[in-house]
Amino acid sequence: MLKDGLRQRHSDFSTGQGHRMIRSRFSLPRIHLFLCVAFLLLLVSVFPIADSFAVTLEEIRKNGVLRHLGIPYANFVTGSGDGMDVELMSLFAERLGVRYEFVRTDWDRVFADITGKTFTRRDGNVIITGDVPVRGDVAASGITVLPWREELVDFSLPVFPTQVWLMARADSPVKPVRPTGDLDRDVVRTKELVRGRSIMGKTGTCLDPSLYGLEKTADRVRPYGGSLNEIAPALMEGVADLVLLDVSDALVALQKWPGRIKVIGPVSEMQEMAVAFRKDSPELKDEFNRFLADCKRNGTYTRIVKKYYPFVLEYHPAFFRRK
Repeated sequence: MLKDGLRQRHSDFSTGQGHRMIRSRFSLPRIHLFLCVAFLLLLVSVFPIADSFAVTLEEIRKNGVLRHLGIPYANFVTGSGDGMDVELMSLFAERLGVRYEFVRTDWDRVFADITGKTFTRRDGNVIITGDVPVRGDVAASGITVLPWREELVDFSLPVFPTQVWLMARADSPVKPVRPTGDLDRDVVRTKELVRGRSIMGKTGTCLDPSLYGLEKTADRVRPYGGSLNEIAPALMEGVADLVLLDVSDALVALQKWPGRIKVIGPVSEMQEMAVAFRKDSPELKDEFNRFLADCKRNGTYTRIVKKYYPFVLEYHPAFFRRK
């Protein structure tokens, strides 16, 4: 039977029927379609297709949308469709005459999402490692201005004051540091209280214990892998003895869980939060700075701050007196 089958196939080809069968199965249009798909797949593998994005202010207005990269964090981006930065960016989009669009990201990739560059940090330096799609035009989510971040993006004028505080459970034997009026001295005294205790923070953010040399004195550093909004609950659950929180998150936590956590003292100097822009978007950054100045003059900025952080003006009155 095998020989008969082979003879039949040979007969098909000798008479031309086999060639007709091949042509019927692989018609010319199908071959063209196959080649086109293969070529497109090759292009995608060699040249990754990025999301459409605008660089200049003119292009953003032409595209008709401002994409806001945000991370659910404290009351800057609540995750429920509002927040201090959500309102500011929505009003900024309105000023530009374009549609507002929120693009969710996270702390591990926000700077890659706005710059289109992946990177690593080594010995205090930022090293670019590759290209990725650009997913947004501005990044605003309570982003602290840090030297390594300034290598990647340009920041707006300061939008919010911040500082990193050492926090503990209310029943912790660690006593709060009494302010002396000398911030440097208070920072030193606060850091001394970390010795021999476990501390929790988040790598890659301003809450990284290594930024303040705390890994040298702590009994154990516990990197937190979850959302920053969940660090305070993790502290209350006993994951670590101490935790780092910035002013904004600490104020929200103190208000949300009164009597369960306490401020021990500062571990950093005063810092500032701002909106991040790509370095090739100077017109957009400048326009936002003008918008922010107008909001401060007409009271819009103060109204939004009081709405989401009603107590921050008491902690940092000097910052809010700036014009």
